[in-house]
Amino acid sequence: MLFVPFITVADVNTPALIIESMQNVQGNSLSYVNWPDAFPAKPEVSFKIAHSGEYLYLNFFVEEAEIKGVVTEDNGPVWTDSCVEFFLSLGDSPYYYNAEFSCIGTALLAYRKGRAGAVHATPEVVGRIKRYPSLGTDVIEKQEGDFKWSLLVAIPVSAYWNSGLTTFKGAKARANFYKCGDDLSVPHYLSWNPILTEKPDFHAPQYFGELAFE
Repeated sequence: MLFVPFITVADVNTPALIIESMQNVQGNSLSYVNWPDAFPAKPEVSFKIAHSGEYLYLNFFVEEAEIKGVVTEDNGPVWTDSCVEFFLSLGDSPYYYNAEFSCIGTALLAYRKGRAGAVHATPEVVGRIKRYPSLGTDVIEKQEGDFKWSLLVAIPVSAYWNSGLTTFKGAKARANFYKCGDDLSVPHYLSWNPILTEKPDFHAPQYFGELAFE
């Protein structure tokens, strides 16, 4: 089980204040390479997660040998870029929300039971998610090198529009965290909790791990 601590953030529009409030939050690794025969690549990826009741805060840290950030429209195919993802199922619901973010902060948010039948968030709802990419928001064409980047996001409870949730305090949930990049020269598929499907598939809520919000 992953504990999600409560923090106080003075101003959600100031990323330095969020980072300061998360300074003592435990880091977690995306250590599972679930399909090593076909996709053995393993960038170094970790994340921190916390909440303030109204907002859920996620800070991803990535070291990889190739980056790409060309999708600029929210709810576009961000998974084809250098991408980090957070899938969350609240309470006992069979549904989950998939939040996906490219290295330049472009976002996708949808509500679904599985790979098919997604209901995407409206532009207004996705726009409520605050994103602070260390690389900025300009397009980054695919390039190889030695890259270190981070992405801080603040997701308001209202972004989980079908949940009826009004605060993250005391919430019980199941989730998984991912890193991918389908159109990179060397694609990779990392996760926080292991996935036992035959082929790469992050839309596998049966393999979510438990989250407990303070």
